[in-house]
Amino acid sequence: MAVHSYEVTARSSAPPERIFALLTDATSWPRWAGPVIAQGSWVREGDPPPGGVGAIRKLGRRPLFGREEIVAYEPPTHHAYTMLSGQPVRNYRADVRLTPDGAGTLIVWGARFEPLIPGTGRLLSAFYRRLIGGFARRVAAYAVS
Repeated sequence: MAVHSYEVTARSSAPPERIFALLTDATSWPRWAGPVIAQGSWVREGDPPPGGVGAIRKLGRRPLFGREEIVAYEPPTHHAYTMLSGQPVRNYRADVRLTPDGAGTLIVWGARFEPLIPGTGRLLSAFYRRLIGGFARRVAAYAVS
């Protein structure tokens, strides 16, 4: 199975600490992520609680939810997660890197994955680029409001 990837960037005038706090709090996602994420909750807390390594968050809207496990929690510069369910992919791992950019933050959000259905990788890459790009822009804007 071919591995596919995407990467998106956004800039915010908020500091990395503020962006990191929003990204790593499952309960904050419905406030900033847009209409696709109507609910956000913790299935399992991680170390440190609630959203550290090992945490599982549930994001989405009925009847479609994704479950993601946090695999890197390095405040305020690196957050990573794997997709456990809810998407037509396997071996999905996303890394979000936050770099100070003047008084603000450069957000670089990318992932690698294998599509479950052969031949859908390019379509899924385009879908994720649009979806996650929207999340990156929304968290960037919300963090300064």
